[in-house]
Amino acid sequence: MSPRFEQLRSAWWLAVAAAFLWVLWLLGPILTPFLAGAVLAYILNPAVDWLARHRVSRATAAALVLLLGFVALLAMFLIVAPLIRKESAELAARVPALLARLDAWLAPTLESWLGREVHVDFESLKALVTEKVQGSDGLFGKLLASARIGGLAVAGWIGTLVLIPVVLFYLLVDWHDIVSRVDHLVPRRVHGQVRTIVGEVNAVLAEFLRGQLAVMGLLAAYYAGGLWLGGVEFALPIALVAGGLAFVPYLGFGTGLALALMVAALQPDAMRNLVVVAVVFGVGQLLESFVLTPRIVGQRIGLHPLAVVFALLAFGQVFGFFGVLLALPASAVLLVGLRHLKDAYVASPFYGAG
Repeated sequence: MSPRFEQLRSAWWLAVAAAFLWVLWLLGPILTPFLAGAVLAYILNPAVDWLARHRVSRATAAALVLLLGFVALLAMFLIVAPLIRKESAELAARVPALLARLDAWLAPTLESWLGREVHVDFESLKALVTEKVQGSDGLFGKLLASARIGGLAVAGWIGTLVLIPVVLFYLLVDWHDIVSRVDHLVPRRVHGQVRTIVGEVNAVLAEFLRGQLAVMGLLAAYYAGGLWLGGVEFALPIALVAGGLAFVPYLGFGTGLALALMVAALQPDAMRNLVVVAVVFGVGQLLESFVLTPRIVGQRIGLHPLAVVFALLAFGQVFGFFGVLLALPASAVLLVGLRHLKDAYVASPFYGAG
């Protein structure tokens, strides 16, 4: 086979790969639930296989695994929901007292800055906001227009969330059949090499999952210790929620922060506790973004910390929120392919020419 033919074939496959990536970029919003379902199917398939080995049909096993996952999410919700309901009711009851304390703290500060006595009239402020909200051409109309646009986005999110378990169920049921069909399509000439690459990808993804679990555990321990030392109540439940949801970027941080702020605002020394919560979660977010995830997860899958940050930004730009969720495992897969591409490049006549 002539070198000219080899070059043309390589250029052809590069063009096919570029076209495939371009189509993926165009279909990014549509592919989001399918990509998320595929990742979850890869994670949950060993559990389905275990049940299938114990004489349970794959359809039943897939349904049981999905049911257990739903129960786990429901248990998390049952932990969080009573805490939110209790704390929000108490917070609403204490709002007038909190506003009075805020006025008592803010008035002397403004007086020292301005040289005259100043008080914040919260009642007038409330009346002004009410007037603007109720006006036909005021804030209410703008919010209504925004709600219509936001409602479409929410409907899209709901559709995606409903579609993911459907995709996940069918992938779990037909997982081995799908893998077998894909394996059958691989050219026999490179079949052995492709299986080797797939094995390396599987090992890298396993390391990613172990690293992510380590990050979740460390974050939960950090939040529990920081909030407990700061005197914030319900430190352990808040830490379990923040650490357990850290697998989804920003969800664990945002949920834990909201719960901690509500609890801190209801304690006797509210201002001090709010500062404690802000410091603990601010440092925690920095640790997660720039230390734990790049060092623990990135090193396990062989990515440089800067590459981890770039992958999160790039996949988030293309696929949105779920792109951030899929960034590191997808980057691990690409890393294995780039390693083999580099080996082929170094062994090629083009690299050694001259």
